[in-house]
Parts: sequence; structure tokens; C-alpha cells
Amino acid sequence: MSTTGTGAEPGTTKKVVKGAAAVTISAVTLGLIYGYDNGNIGGAALSFTNDLNLDTDQVENITAAILWGEIIGAIVGGWIANKVGRKKAIIMVAVGYFLFCLTSALAWSGPSLAVSRFFLGLTIGLSLIAVPLFVAESVPAAVRGRTLVLYQVMGVIGIILGNVFSALLTEVDASWNWRIMLGLACIPAIVLLPLLLKLPETPNWLMLKGRRKEATENLEAIDPEADTEAAINEMQQVLDEESGGSISEMFKKPYLRATVFVLVLGFAIQITGINATVTYGPHLFKSMGVNTDVQAIWMSAGVQVFALIAVLCSMRFIDRWGRRPILMTGILIMTSGLLLSAFISHQVGTGDFNTTQIILGFAGLALVNIGFVFGFGSLVWVYAAEAFPGRLRAFGTSFLLTADLVANWIVARYTLTGIEDYGQAAVFLVFAVLAVLALIFVFFYAPETKGKDLDDIRHYWENGGKWPTDVAGSDSGTVKTKEN
Repeated sequence: MSTTGTGAEPGTTKKVVKGAAAVTISAVTLGLIYGYDNGNIGGAALSFTNDLNLDTDQVENITAAILWGEIIGAIVGGWIANKVGRKKAIIMVAVGYFLFCLTSALAWSGPSLAVSRFFLGLTIGLSLIAVPLFVAESVPAAVRGRTLVLYQVMGVIGIILGNVFSALLTEVDASWNWRIMLGLACIPAIVLLPLLLKLPETPNWLMLKGRRKEATENLEAIDPEADTEAAINEMQQVLDEESGGSISEMFKKPYLRATVFVLVLGFAIQITGINATVTYGPHLFKSMGVNTDVQAIWMSAGVQVFALIAVLCSMRFIDRWGRRPILMTGILIMTSGLLLSAFISHQVGTGDFNTTQIILGFAGLALVNIGFVFGFGSLVWVYAAEAFPGRLRAFGTSFLLTADLVANWIVARYTLTGIEDYGQAAVFLVFAVLAVLALIFVFFYAPETKGKDLDDIRHYWENGGKWPTDVAGSDSGTVKTKEN
């Protein structure tokens, strides 16, 4: 949102954040459900594989079904968020979580479970677009980075809870335990729905639709400390200066460069293998010599505890260090974890892991997850929301997340097959090489958007991938000052 362009004093940040707290907390809570659905599938798969008499290929197809849904949801998510508004879009997300988590729990066969997971994927795809948009347009630039990272924090907490509940329920010797694992996520969704109904629509979207009076009222509710009239006038000025807003504009100068950036970044985020360690974490630990399903799930949960610490660090420093240092540091940590995992897997070959090797294997997977959530996992939401001007923001978010989910589908669909055909060490080594390529790309093409007003980031792309000297930012979000 544009309120920070009014020159608010840094000392007012706490008041501004307090005014937007209801918006932020309610929206990012959806990240908890998203993370839980990612975290519980690995443990659930260990149970429903036997209960539904599925083979490896069928398990991969069920795991990939949700990703097909996410891809389609992300493709249409930008259009939906622009058409019905950010608020209605996240209400649709909450309803979808409730319905399709419930139907997943009631599935009676592999195909019926795959169908339910597909529709749950549609819901997740929409959430990946709508939630970051809603948050980005409802908080000031000075805290926008850490607020968007909070969505990732909730996602990691959700993954941990997914693993914890899976471990506890796996200890229950019952064929139906996976149904409880998958169905639990419908509870926070239905509890959250009344809160979402009370949230205000974002002022940016209301201005985009010509509803100035409502935009003014909502901005006053979200950010009482803002110079409301100046902020609304700035939004209107930006809209007056802008034209178009169609997908075709994404492939024309000056935004073609931005489009290429978000597509490559989105693909790199997942093709480097993070979801192989999340979705198939229990499987990987069992291949390391961990004896039982319960132990493997608990170790997966332990990995995510380290990831939670890392994402909290990222949230603390992202608006201090900047986007690029956070992102590149995370990729370097992730690469080291992948190389360690490849080395340990090569050392043991197809034999059993001893205790030391299990510890090192745990350390490798922990480093992969720590590096991911510190860098890629935190910055995906930031760049998804910041890369494009208002009229293209929803489309740009859809592009980034669609590329992300296509890569995610590739990883989910072929990781187990790759391990069976070529070995675990080879799979980790391929991920490490891809991470190095991603680091090179980020170094040359990722913009630094720290402290930049949301509506001024467009000038970076319009200036050929460089910041013009009359558009600069600071930690307080002030713009239009000289930049060295």
C-alpha cells in the first residue's frame, strides 16, 4: 500500500502495525493450514499406502494431484483476486480448505483421494496468490517484508504440526489414522471464516475499481496513523499514470524483464528440491536406517523446528539486511545441505546407515530446510507481491507461483522414481547443481526492494533493471530521495 510514501516518522511504525494487526494475523493464519497440509501428507502416505493397497507410482500420483490443482489455482488466482477482490478471494480459500480437507479424510480409494487432493490444490493455488496480495496491500512498506515472511513462519509451524499429529496418530494402530491426519485442517479453516468476513477490503483494490470513498474508509481502519488523503491521492496518481493491465502487457517492455525474473525465480524455488525433503521426509529418513514410521516422522518434525528458527531470523532481518543478502545466504546454506546429503548417501550406498551417518543425514536435511526458509521460502512471498505495479500485481503473482508449482509437481512426481532408478546421492547432487545455478541467476537479476514503496518498484523495471536516482527507499519506507 502507499501509505508510507507520505513520510511517516519511523517512531509511528508500532502504531501502524497495531492498526493493521487484525488484517495481518487473520490473513497469515491461512499459512498455518497450508503448511499443515504440506507437513501431514508424508506421514499420512505411510498409512494410506497400506490401507488403500497403493504402489509407489500411485502414491506419487496422489501426492502430485494436489500440485496439479495448485498449478491451475495459481493460474486463475490472479484473475479471481482482481475480479472479486482480495477479501472475497481469501474467504473462498477458507471455504475450500474446509470442504476438501474433509473430503480427503472421507476418501474410499486411491482415485477418490486424488480427486479430493486435486480440489484442495485448487484452493491452495488461490491462497498462494490472494493471501500475499491481501497482506502486501494492507501494511506499510517499513514492515511489509517481515509481514509477508510471517506467512512463511505460519507455514513452517503448520508443517511441524502436520508432522507432530502424524507421528502421534501413527502410534495409534488403526487403519483409519491417516483420515484424521488429513481431516484436522478443516477445523482451523471453519474457525477462521467468521474473522475473515469482518476484514476490510484492501484500499488498493478498491481504488483499482474506482471505489474511492470505500478505499478511504478502509485505509483509515487499517492504518489510523496514515495521511489518508495523501495516500489515496498517491494511489489515484499511480492509477492515472498506468494503463493496460492485461496479461499481454507482461510480455512487452518494460515488464518483460520482470516477467522473466519471476518465472525463473518461481521455478528455481522448487526445482532445487525442498519439497522432496518435506513431502518425502519420512521416506528419506527410513532409507537412512531409521527403524519405524513414527521415528521417521518425528525426525521430519525435528528438521522443521530448525527451519522455524531460520524463518524467524529471516523475518527479523529482511527489512534490515535487504532482500538480496537474505536470498543468497539462504541458497548457499541450502546448497551445502544438499551436498552433505549427497555425500552421506554416496558413502553408505545401498547399505544401512549407522548412528553417525543418521546424524549427518539429519544435519544435511536440516540445512536444506534452514537455507530454504531463510531465503527462497521467505522471499517468494515478498517478490510475488512486490515485483509488479498494482494493475499487474495479481498476474505477476500468478506467474511466479505457477512456475513454482510446475517445478514442485516435477519434484513430487519423480523424486521417488529417481531415487529408485539412480540412487539417493544422485538425486541430491542434481538438486545441489540446480541450487548453484539459481544462486547465479539471483546474483545477476534479483532487485533489491528493501524499503521501497510498493507503487514505486515499477520504476526499477521501467529503467531497464536499475533504480533511477530519484526513486529510493529507506527502512522507514520514505521515497523520492537521492540514492547513491
